[in-house]
Amino acid sequence: MYFCGMAKWYELFWSFFKIGTFTIGGGYAMIPLMEKELVDRRQWLSREEFMDILAVSQALPGVFAVNMATSVGTRLHGGKGAVAAIIGNILMPIIIILGFATCFRFLSDNPWFEAVFKGIRPAVVALIAAPVFNMAKTAKISWRNGWIPVVALILIYLLGVSAMWVVLAAIVGGFCYGKLKQRKGGQS
Repeated sequence: MYFCGMAKWYELFWSFFKIGTFTIGGGYAMIPLMEKELVDRRQWLSREEFMDILAVSQALPGVFAVNMATSVGTRLHGGKGAVAAIIGNILMPIIIILGFATCFRFLSDNPWFEAVFKGIRPAVVALIAAPVFNMAKTAKISWRNGWIPVVALILIYLLGVSAMWVVLAAIVGGFCYGKLKQRKGGQS
């Protein structure tokens, strides 16, 4: 049983504050932390609900992390939850960015500072790659439908097709497939 509506606004704030504080690398690097906090630890969402919110948040315009905080906060505690989750999610990154911006011109030539950022890069790649495998498992990618993400990757990465067109094609294709499946099911 998942506790939809049981989250207090301050719990949402604190959860998203922790996520925002300990995420280096942007919105996609937050995915494993969000999943662990919201699905595994707090059990506010099922894994399927989390993946649905994740998919919608990626498709919406705007900052991914804010879209996630808005969707989860609204789902769990309405408008007050959305505001608490958003503020919690962006507060520490704003403070950190302001601190870096203030110090950056003094530290940019420092070899230690450069080494820290070179060391962080591979970790960020891993943080972004890990949710891809979890998403594939949750999305039930199999040998029958595994060609879809491969074709999307080829279209976007190798052929330079806009991701917007790929998403729109996936929406239309999914809709048509659902209608065809519905029609076949009605004829049985």
